[in-house]
Amino acid sequence: MDCFGLLGRTLAHSLSPQIHACFGEYPYDLIEKEPEDLSAFFANCPYRAINVTIPYKKDVMPFCTEIDDIAQRIGSVNTICFDDDAVRGYNTDYAGFSYLLKKNGIAVRGKKALVLGSGGASVTVCCVLRDLGAQQVVVISRTGEDNYQNLSRHADAELIVNTTPVGMYPHNLEAIVDLDLFSQCEVVVDIIYNPLKTALLLQAEKRGLTAVNGLDMLAAQGRRAAELFHRVAIPDAAVEGAVGAIERSFRNVVLVGMPGCGKSTLMPLLAEKLGKQKSDTDAFTEQLAGCTIPQLFEQQGEAVFRDLESRAVAEVGKQHGQIIATGGGAVLREQNRMALRQNGVVVFLDRSVEKLATVGRPLSHSDEAVKKLYQQRLPLYQAVADVTVTVADDAKETLCRVLDALDEFLRKEGKHL
Repeated sequence: MDCFGLLGRTLAHSLSPQIHACFGEYPYDLIEKEPEDLSAFFANCPYRAINVTIPYKKDVMPFCTEIDDIAQRIGSVNTICFDDDAVRGYNTDYAGFSYLLKKNGIAVRGKKALVLGSGGASVTVCCVLRDLGAQQVVVISRTGEDNYQNLSRHADAELIVNTTPVGMYPHNLEAIVDLDLFSQCEVVVDIIYNPLKTALLLQAEKRGLTAVNGLDMLAAQGRRAAELFHRVAIPDAAVEGAVGAIERSFRNVVLVGMPGCGKSTLMPLLAEKLGKQKSDTDAFTEQLAGCTIPQLFEQQGEAVFRDLESRAVAEVGKQHGQIIATGGGAVLREQNRMALRQNGVVVFLDRSVEKLATVGRPLSHSDEAVKKLYQQRLPLYQAVADVTVTVADDAKETLCRVLDALDEFLRKEGKHL
């Protein structure tokens, strides 16, 4: 049987095997090599074809006897087919980014595009944008004529594409630019896909801009590679299947709401139903503190608690495939709201104030305190939530309501859970 794989240096977190499994049943290995091992590998390569990732997309070009036009223009190869008479190199990232733009209805012709970063991915993105008729493509790098210190020169950019690793896991929520500078921007694309929403994309969403991550590009370039591997056409439906599989594995469901609204009760029910793991930010905060939350309030005060809570939320929010129950005040800080949204669909569990528990609640220890707290926090819950569900007296009824609300929201968004 023909074998295939991915050549790179460090591949433990690669999604390529998962993606290629969506395009057919064939062996696909992760091939980790040091630079000094490349010559020996190509001299006795046992594979029918391979993908290539960083840092070898340029290094493999001398081993190719033929390189297609797109790969020549871009100056890098990420797919190699070993035929009897030739070693043929291709670049499938071009097809991947082209698909991303087409699928998301992103018009390029006549637009001014700002491309953040000047590495290999930037070259590919710029090539596609120019081929599609962008009026101007400006590359921003750390040094050179156009850099991050003089971005104001390009405040009229209508399309921004991030090709840098800034904001990629595990350095979540680092933002490479402030979108407030770009008053004419309509679309923001970040080719990062882990997390699903970088700080840059969260900024774009907040401003009502079209915000697209790199999952479509990742899956579509894999489709093109598989087509070269097997010399068959693969439909768009298979690409969407790959995107959906990754989204489902990454997606969190985040439960927010007042203390005592039922988040901790619902969390295990949702986790079992959706096949996801359970995470509780209050429990994580107590681990960090080494004591219970009421004890923490009493001994060190609310400010210390909020700092520890933010640490817990930041860590939990960057994980994948979780049902996350949050503390009632986790939404108070903007950094927490961003952390929860980066991989999560946020569900506001809205329960009648009269039915909220008060025992053991440092800030809602009486009926009057609960009412005041609810009025203060309601706008924050509503702002951060993707869906709002009224909590029923029966937990299973609430579970059904949440599942129905999630299904409706994700169907409208064209997303997967």
